[in-house]
Amino acid sequence: MRRNNEAKCSIEMKEVELVTALSRQLDMTPHDVLDTLSTFYSLIGQTISEGGSVNISGVGQFEIKKKRERLSVNPVNKKKYLIPPKITPVFKPAPSWRNYLKKLDENE
Repeated sequence: MRRNNEAKCSIEMKEVELVTALSRQLDMTPHDVLDTLSTFYSLIGQTISEGGSVNISGVGQFEIKKKRERLSVNPVNKKKYLIPPKITPVFKPAPSWRNYLKKLDENE
């Protein structure tokens, strides 16, 4: 019996496993796949750092979100702190992925 706090899916793919799987399926050396992925990551990072977004059809959209300056209160000592604005990377999955995950959740 599974408890509510346990993960529903225990499959995890790390970068090494991803590179190995891609190299087999694409008939490329792991080194070439790693170089390709590294370039892919760099292009996404460069584009979003310049304020742009990267939209990959069927996968999703990578973009940045600018969080405004805000006030926070420490619940223990009730002191107020000013949290400075910051920029964070955001990934929005494509509707096809969201629908797929929704169906998986309904089947559980």
